[in-house]
Amino acid sequence: MINMLSFVRRAGRVRDVLFAAALALVATAATTRAQAHDYTLGDIKIAHPWSRATPGGAKVAGGFMKLTNNGKEADRLIGGSLIVAGQFEVHETRMQDNVMRMRRLEKGLEIPAGATVELRPGSYHVMFIGLQSGLKEGERVNGTLIFEKAGKVEVEYKIEALGGQPAGGKAGTGHH
Repeated sequence: MINMLSFVRRAGRVRDVLFAAALALVATAATTRAQAHDYTLGDIKIAHPWSRATPGGAKVAGGFMKLTNNGKEADRLIGGSLIVAGQFEVHETRMQDNVMRMRRLEKGLEIPAGATVELRPGSYHVMFIGLQSGLKEGERVNGTLIFEKAGKVEVEYKIEALGGQPAGGKAGTGHH
């Protein structure tokens, strides 16, 4: 009887350990998915849309992400929205005559077939203009992206620290 009781206690502990391990695995998978927040629209993959927290009173912010076109034809990011912004524009920042200049891309941003284009501070980015409220670190803010061929997709921008970079990001100059 003692041996049977000992066996039942050990089996109970093994069951508890297995249950705890299963819960940990589920939690890790959910966290990884939440951190990655990637989207797919047709041949376009949108990886980790993000923005920086804004200082008090800021009326503009930049949006960043990686866009991969797995198709056989080029597509263009031509517009979008952010629920707390009055306007959404696609921009380019580049060095011209030893001066960093930013300009709106009137025809949008081409994503060539089979290529990845990174929107990052100091380079291509989207602009959120006329912010109705500040962007706070840790928040997620809903928006859309519109592609010439692939269409429209809802995305969620993760708000990083003021002056921050996404995980694994490189430093660069941005426009806020």
